[in-house]
Amino acid sequence: MSGKPLADQVWRQMSTFVFDNKDSWRRVAAKRTGLPFSRIRIPRRLARAPMTVKQIAAAATVDAPAATVAVNDLEARGLVVRRTDPENRRCKLVSLTDAGRDVVATIDTIDDPAPDVLAWLSSGELESLRDSMGRLLASRSTPTPESASS
Repeated sequence: MSGKPLADQVWRQMSTFVFDNKDSWRRVAAKRTGLPFSRIRIPRRLARAPMTVKQIAAAATVDAPAATVAVNDLEARGLVVRRTDPENRRCKLVSLTDAGRDVVATIDTIDDPAPDVLAWLSSGELESLRDSMGRLLASRSTPTPESASS
């Protein structure tokens, strides 16, 4: 819980809406890449930057053993490679190979049209939703108010 009941309610509703409307995209993504959907999440996150397995686990919301199994599978498929972290030689960074970047490019080309139900919203409502989501997405790289005050 965030401590803000309205934020929690909106989050639950957003999650339900997305989960209920992503199945066809997930099936197409799995078919085109040859990867189970649970594996698709990892290359998409690695496209931003290399990560440790621990970071991958957190980003993909899986436990560390599951992340290790997934990275092993992706490595066996030639999609990722582990290299020593130049800033901490005790750690390995996982990064995409050229084939892994090709998989991400394939994923990015898959059409993901809005569900028909979004047409029920007015243009103004859709613009407001777009703007709000843009702010939320931009906040991924911006300090939160809580972290900025510490």
